Amino acid sequence: MQTLLSNARMVDATMPEPRAGNVLIEDGVIRDVDAKKPAGDCVAIDVGGRTVMPGLIDCHVHVVASLMNIAENAQLPAAMAVLRTVPILKGMLERGFTTVRDLGGAPYALAEAIAQGLTPGPRLFVCGKALSKTGGHSDARPRHDTFDANRWAGNFGALGRIADGVDAVRLACRQMLRDGASFIKVMGNGGVASPTDPVDWFGYSVEELKAAVEEARDAHTYVAAHLYTAEGMVRAVECGVKTLEHCNRVDANAARVAAKAGAVAVPTLVTYEALAEEGPALGLPAASVAKIESVRKAGIESLGILRDAGVRMAFGTDLLGPTHVRQSEEFAIRSRVLTAREILASATTVGAELVGMKGKLGVIAEGAVADLLVVEGSPLEDITVLAEPRKNLRMVMKEGVVHHRAGM
Repeated sequence: MQTLLSNARMVDATMPEPRAGNVLIEDGVIRDVDAKKPAGDCVAIDVGGRTVMPGLIDCHVHVVASLMNIAENAQLPAAMAVLRTVPILKGMLERGFTTVRDLGGAPYALAEAIAQGLTPGPRLFVCGKALSKTGGHSDARPRHDTFDANRWAGNFGALGRIADGVDAVRLACRQMLRDGASFIKVMGNGGVASPTDPVDWFGYSVEELKAAVEEARDAHTYVAAHLYTAEGMVRAVECGVKTLEHCNRVDANAARVAAKAGAVAVPTLVTYEALAEEGPALGLPAASVAKIESVRKAGIESLGILRDAGVRMAFGTDLLGPTHVRQSEEFAIRSRVLTAREILASATTVGAELVGMKGKLGVIAEGAVADLLVVEGSPLEDITVLAEPRKNLRMVMKEGVVHHRAGM
């Protein structure tokens, strides 16, 4: 089966400028970017001179987080938790995110289900459950709850699990990798959505972090770490962590350390806007609400610090519950500091590297996967066109199959 996107204005982060052409797709793969209409059975779609660009990649999501309160989410019955995840996945795909990297919660079986066509959704890369120490960011228990911290950890809706000590961390990593994880996620600082850990706490000891990194490297993959503080970032990088999630309170020294090590940052600024504006009404516990401003204000400044140090950045959102619908707002927030090309690269080529599909995702090139969007306007001139998908997104194609089409 062939599909031809004709009269296209092609844009990706590797192109110095847009180029006109026709994109030929066959069996889910881009075959030609300067094609003529082939003879025989071919579906032709005239995009009317609109922009054709690669599908977007969100490198920090929690697709099973249908509730704002992560403790309540972890306790959802499995059938309910699964069914509540389905519209989250569908929404991401309809906003143009054809690939996402889940940073805690989603099992590999969900990625398989999407790949088998059992539910529409983005291509999914998972870490399984995120790991933390007792009292850390994966410990969702209220302060006076003294029952087993891992009593919900096997539930579909749980975002994380507890692993204390080097041996327990090693075992947990091996279990996640055995279950199909593409990478390991650890909590390197405290967090907002968990009740008993101030954000500047160190999430794990040096020995525990090194154990996780060693297990990941032995499996030819890497560790991602939830981090807010400059001290936490330096510790994580020195232990071999590859991706630094959030990074709100980074300073120039920590950014230089990260850049020298080749680490990748994944800021997630939209979630703090959503938490501050909607969290209390959506069930975010009071202890979490009180911690929001400590990281929210510093977030926008982190972008400039990371850029000036030469740290590469991927696109992330980290939204919970009903706020998943705000996913595309991250483009507008980043545009206050970064260039359109930098932001476009973060959501395409950099993301493709983090999911191990460099050259296959995030580009319009022969042999690449046919994950393509048709949009009004040019993201290289104004990245905020991607912040309003209902207005500007005309078509979403994943592996050559059209999943969403409007106004074209």
